[in-house]
Amino acid sequence: MSFESRTPSAPGAPRAPRTPRTPRPAGSPRLALAVIAASALMAVLDGSIVTVAMPSIQSHLGFSPAGLSWVVNGYQLAFGGLLLLAGRLGDLLGRKRVFLAGIALFLAASAVAGAATSPAMLVAARFAQGVGGAASSAVSLGILVTLFTEPRERAKALGVFAFTGAAGASIGQVLGGVLTDALSWHWIFLINIPIGLLTLAAAVRVIPTDRGQGLRAGVDVSGALLVTGGLMLAIYTVVGTADHGWGSSRTLGLGALSVLLIAGFFVRQATAANPLMPLRILRSPGVAAANVVQMLMIAAMFAFQIIVALYMQRVLGYDATETGLAMLPAAVAIGGVALGVSARLIAKFGARSVLITGLAMLTGALALLLRMPTHANYVRDLLPTMLLIAGGGLAMPATAGLGMSGAREQDAGLVSGLYNTTQQVGAAIGAAVLSTLAAGRTAHLLRAGHSPAEALSSGYHAAFMIGVGLLAVALIVAVFALRDAPEQDAPTPTPTPTPQTASALDLVLAPTG
Repeated sequence: MSFESRTPSAPGAPRAPRTPRTPRPAGSPRLALAVIAASALMAVLDGSIVTVAMPSIQSHLGFSPAGLSWVVNGYQLAFGGLLLLAGRLGDLLGRKRVFLAGIALFLAASAVAGAATSPAMLVAARFAQGVGGAASSAVSLGILVTLFTEPRERAKALGVFAFTGAAGASIGQVLGGVLTDALSWHWIFLINIPIGLLTLAAAVRVIPTDRGQGLRAGVDVSGALLVTGGLMLAIYTVVGTADHGWGSSRTLGLGALSVLLIAGFFVRQATAANPLMPLRILRSPGVAAANVVQMLMIAAMFAFQIIVALYMQRVLGYDATETGLAMLPAAVAIGGVALGVSARLIAKFGARSVLITGLAMLTGALALLLRMPTHANYVRDLLPTMLLIAGGGLAMPATAGLGMSGAREQDAGLVSGLYNTTQQVGAAIGAAVLSTLAAGRTAHLLRAGHSPAEALSSGYHAAFMIGVGLLAVALIVAVFALRDAPEQDAPTPTPTPTPQTASALDLVLAPTG
């Protein structure tokens, strides 16, 4: 039954947007959750697999060091720049339709990437992967909102996603090395095809069909161009700081232009009849603060996600497979906490209290890394951090719930897109700041005559210190700015796995000078 208004409109009056039809159940919500989790797994694998295969890709396709960074940057630009727009399109066109289109595009682009014979072909395919990944990731959150309406069930679904992300990251690090060594780098992209085909076939059957609000409800072309251009330019500027520096005319000029575009977007939203992002969303208690917390947390966790892995390989001499296995306890700890206890703790103590606890654990985990020596023992020096990082299994679900607090159901895709956008911006900023700092410190010590191991170790310690500082700021924001945020009866988004950013590559390829 349609709930559209049948009241005649006055001549010349704008037509009222139709009320979205309640999604038609297409199967078990748990099966639908499995499908959405599989799509998230592809995104995680795509991010973590690529990093370990970079040297092989460079040698086979003849990439320059600067050009090779665009294997990661191309995906990052498209993914981070289009999440907000993709989320809104899901609300307007139907989330299932946009989800299926995103998976299909991601699959096609993966096939092209796997068959790439030139740098340009691979970079173009990676950009297309980012477009498809943004579409499927942004709307999957809105789909979950309609599938799981009871807070406890929604929290459990969120735990499944956190577990999928944590497990997928470690699987990707191990699988990337195995596939590259046993077969070739092409298979790090081709592995997406069987997963994606099964996901696509199942999604057609089990994802609820929704009609959306219709394009008349919010087609703000000017706003879409401003925010997409501004976000892409901002990410492009940040990931380029590793080569050009933060104070260069290029960085300052492009950064100023991206700020102007984003500011123009907000001005447009305040005056547009059908804004792409109604500003009332940001006035909801907790939404803005939770997004700030998430941005800081994700930026800081780059120090663990990438730099710890680089420490093990470049300083301790681990190979790619050993590194993946060494990181496995962290994935199990995060996933186990998110899947096993986060929902119960949030229900009992509230999302803000759980978030504060999780951030405190993460801060402690990175602080332990400040004492890690050049000749570290895994059990004594690394394993405690791997276990304490379980705080992420508390912080991510709690931040997600607060980030969606006060959102209306018709805005679920948009607010989810906003939440995921700040996640990508945080990842880009963390990669640029921490990797640039670490590489600069390492190069300075190498010029001063220190050994490569000592120089690398000191550079990574500097990155860990900045990570601790970012988490401390996030903790302060959580304590004071989220005091009045609602913690119940709000749709809960799921953190989207973060693609690895380009500056991580710069650390892998050139940390020794």
